Amino acid sequence: MFKKNKRIESANYVRNYEGLFACPMCQSSMKVLESKSLVCSNHHTFDFAKQGYINFTSNSITKYTKELFEARRKLITEGGFYKPLSNAIAKAINDHVEKEKETIFILDAGCGEGSHLSTICDIVSPDFFKNVTGAGIDISKEGIMMASKNCSNKIWAVADLVNTPFRNEQFDVILNILSPSNYAEFNRLLKSDGLVIKIVPQSGYLKELRECLFHKPEKQSYSNAETVERFIENFLFIDSLRLSYTIDLNKSSLQSLVEMTPLTWTATKERVNSFLNKDSAQITVDLEILIGKRAFK
Repeated sequence: MFKKNKRIESANYVRNYEGLFACPMCQSSMKVLESKSLVCSNHHTFDFAKQGYINFTSNSITKYTKELFEARRKLITEGGFYKPLSNAIAKAINDHVEKEKETIFILDAGCGEGSHLSTICDIVSPDFFKNVTGAGIDISKEGIMMASKNCSNKIWAVADLVNTPFRNEQFDVILNILSPSNYAEFNRLLKSDGLVIKIVPQSGYLKELRECLFHKPEKQSYSNAETVERFIENFLFIDSLRLSYTIDLNKSSLQSLVEMTPLTWTATKERVNSFLNKDSAQITVDLEILIGKRAFK
């Protein structure tokens, strides 16, 4: 059976969207050459990996491992852990993005292994938008490698939020889900009517896990008031929605939860094992959805 070449397949797909890109080294325009590289007019060259992604940075070292991303993908795609969140984000896009657009371009900044972007692009109503083009960037090569392996017909790139490989005003929507931000860069990348949707954890997020892992109250709960305030300072604030629900996880899903969250990095092995000994548990997902438009300053 003929096996598709992922590198060529991805290069041919990206060729349709060359106009999105600007060289991160010199900001000049870029083109796909010989179905293997993205090259700027000053000859800076970035190759497509065999998995289909493009690496725009020489330093992609993070603490996020392949095992972490595999666990997160399993929890999202098989366990439906963030399904209400995906539906809420898709609704926000449908509610706030102009319906007459032929194509909308969605960037997931800090996309990890790509499950959020893939799910949201699938949900966004085709009745409103004829074409949805998704691009995901992350500093972690492990995450982007997995995203590219599991999801075709998206643009996947290892890139730094400080210096993204895109031209000004290219995206209708920027997603920033439980991930660091660069608001100056987001405002640069958004179209004049562009929408930014940022997801931050609220006080009850994974509280059952926190209470098991940590005995200090300040570790068991926290506030994101400063993050919300900075968002409002940097964008034309549209809305803020609190999304809170509980989900029943079996033993296998609890294992995935522990493997995917950085919370366990500072917890003792005994406390982690105590949580993993549970056969099942109800876990709280408590998030705030911040919605803004591009700021003109």
